[in-house]
Amino acid sequence: MASAPYITPEGLFQLNQELSERWQRRREVVRALAAAAAEGDRSENAEYIYRKKELRELDRRIRYLQKRIPDLTVVHEPPDDTDRVFFAATIRLQTESDEQVQYRIVGPDEIDHQKGNISVDSPLARALLGKSVNDEAVIQVAGQHKQFTIVTITY
Repeated sequence: MASAPYITPEGLFQLNQELSERWQRRREVVRALAAAAAEGDRSENAEYIYRKKELRELDRRIRYLQKRIPDLTVVHEPPDDTDRVFFAATIRLQTESDEQVQYRIVGPDEIDHQKGNISVDSPLARALLGKSVNDEAVIQVAGQHKQFTIVTITY
């Protein structure tokens, strides 16, 4: 399944910043690679081998970002119906054990579990989409059903 093409303005800013930083890092790696190559025998040159690998990884991520960023749709405005869960909503949920947790539904390029950002493609987000306060969402995790009740929705 292809990942959702949606992103928040903050997420797009972060991706563009990452792309810029990767290009800057690439320039540094190319300089170091050229210096390592000038040292002679490349087959036993650890610095040369390491820099080649680093350059490959940088190029892979740069190519991905260059293809992904133009395909993204930035969601600037909240939906017309802010009483229901849609993309970019911040949802406070109550678990079966009466614990409260908070998540924000974002694009797959913005996932950050420490901030509570979950992908719109995740099972929990899919179960929450379109629901309102006091609605319940049930997902299956590791063979068990987990039930959540929506406490608040904000944008």
